[in-house]
Amino acid sequence: MSEKLKTGLVGCGKVGDFHALAFSQLEESQFTAVCDSSRERAEAFAAKYGVKAYTDVDEMCRKEKLDVVSICTPHPLHASPAVAAASCGANVIIEKPLASRLADCDAIIKAGEENHVVIGTMVQRRFYRPCMRIRKAIDDGKIGRPVLGMVQMFGWRDKAYYDSDPWRGTWAGEGGGVLVNQAPHQLDLLLWYMGEVEEVYGVWRNLNHPYIEVEDTAVAVIKFRNGGLGNVIVSNSQNPALYGKVHIFGENGASVGVQTDGGAMFIAGMSGITEPPVNDLWTVKGEEEMLSTWKKEDSDFFNSVDSIHYYHKVQIEDFLKAVLNGTKPLVDGYDGRRTVELIEAIYRATESGEPVKFPIK
Repeated sequence: MSEKLKTGLVGCGKVGDFHALAFSQLEESQFTAVCDSSRERAEAFAAKYGVKAYTDVDEMCRKEKLDVVSICTPHPLHASPAVAAASCGANVIIEKPLASRLADCDAIIKAGEENHVVIGTMVQRRFYRPCMRIRKAIDDGKIGRPVLGMVQMFGWRDKAYYDSDPWRGTWAGEGGGVLVNQAPHQLDLLLWYMGEVEEVYGVWRNLNHPYIEVEDTAVAVIKFRNGGLGNVIVSNSQNPALYGKVHIFGENGASVGVQTDGGAMFIAGMSGITEPPVNDLWTVKGEEEMLSTWKKEDSDFFNSVDSIHYYHKVQIEDFLKAVLNGTKPLVDGYDGRRTVELIEAIYRATESGEPVKFPIK
């Protein structure tokens, strides 16, 4: 395979621009083609980036001999183009979540395995410096075994947000609410830090968005295989928006945490990032005084880059290099599946009123 990978994307909406910009700037990429169900939208998007426009994924991948394809369609529509691209021999990176249903995740992963291509999921917050610092502290044994993990994600979505795209706020178009759309980043971090899940009890509600079908709030209690516990509370019903946090507590009593989002939750193509991500909790022995230094350094760096696009670009670069080098990207399809399995377990627990054991079928 050449040093440049022929890249393309499916889904010429708001988030498609994030992938297109990365593909057009990265030296590992030869941005080649885009695909959308609307020919008019595909052609307008293609003209913007100087690439070819298609309305059929299979035709695009085969004609252009694409090495990598991004999937940027609404969540319930991830599986079909991802499977089509993988079946053509293209490696596939998919916007979070991997899919809105576990069965779709399995279809995508199976297509990747059968065609010997790499599947990845976009959760670019893993690449934030404070998030990487937590992972390294765990790997270095600084907190001992992670025994308690907490996710809090309090945001706000108004009617204008749900009216901005016809698929938003519907089971058919979005596949769920706050769990599927806003929380996957924090849930991914929780699973990255705490490991495999054993059992979940959860419940969701729609507290104050009568004009949508899906949940605006969800709560869960998690038992991890390592003996640890987890707690999740996520909501789009808090006005004004507050923050997203992931906190991990270790067996030796030390705690580490990150505020991934602050001030207002980011909306692709509609709003900017209000506050830089920072470690907001750090009681590792001998490092307690580092918090203010890290906050300043991380904030200065975050504010020095085009943070809206930078981290998409960093993760896509990681994926392209993994394809070129035959290595595992930081986030692969199996990682993406784990988040969807957790989300689906919360939905199932709400329906049954019973805890859900893993792995779920």
